[in-house]
Amino acid sequence: MEMDKEEELLRKRFLELSNQAFQRGIVMYTDFLNLNELNILHTTPKNLLAVPFRTFGGYAFAERQMAAFLPDAFYLYTDEDEILEKYPMSVIQISPLNGKFAEDLGHRDYLGALLNLGIERSKLGDILIQEKMAYLFACDGMADFICNELTRVRHTTVQAVRIEREEFDYEPRYEEIRGTVASVRLDSLLSLAWNSSRSKMAPLIEEARVYVNGKLITSNGYHVRENDIISVRGMGRFRYMGMISETKKGRCYVLVYKYI
Repeated sequence: MEMDKEEELLRKRFLELSNQAFQRGIVMYTDFLNLNELNILHTTPKNLLAVPFRTFGGYAFAERQMAAFLPDAFYLYTDEDEILEKYPMSVIQISPLNGKFAEDLGHRDYLGALLNLGIERSKLGDILIQEKMAYLFACDGMADFICNELTRVRHTTVQAVRIEREEFDYEPRYEEIRGTVASVRLDSLLSLAWNSSRSKMAPLIEEARVYVNGKLITSNGYHVRENDIISVRGMGRFRYMGMISETKKGRCYVLVYKYI
């Protein structure tokens, strides 16, 4: 019941932003949305929204994303790249002051340090870790505060600096997994990606933990399309790259990229 109320309030907020964009003729943005919130947006009937929307998290395949509600004038006459450039988000590079004494820090360490500063989770996007450094996406309004206040992550002294989005160059690391499945069903691909049986992976779908391109999917037999991003809450995500060939027995030999 509580969730229904939260969902109702969030849908109401999306409708308000959509109406404001329409009435005022300016782009209206949400904060960063998690997978559940993105699903609520994607399943809001389009005819209820006064204007179209786009979602973006700062880089391709971002999990946490902002939604932009686009008035007609903007939507019709602005190209995709320009729309993405205008999102009110900053990229912050977090690096140890002394690499020699830096700990091996994980996602939880960085997120914990940021939340301890009193920052709301919705103001923070994805945190990407590359060796001893991390890159954080944050709402523009929080960037200066983070750069000034974030000085320690666990026991490591760090500095946080804002970098231009053009300078941010990120290639997601992934493991290539090839294998055969009876058909390109969601449960079959989950069991391939996590090297487990379909019977063990099916409950994840039933427990509403599996999203395809940000949309909650609750059907085991959902047919996955090429380039779909499948996210499993608490486990990670992978991208279905497509079918390589069909075996003599009619099974599908497929390729997935499982993000590390």
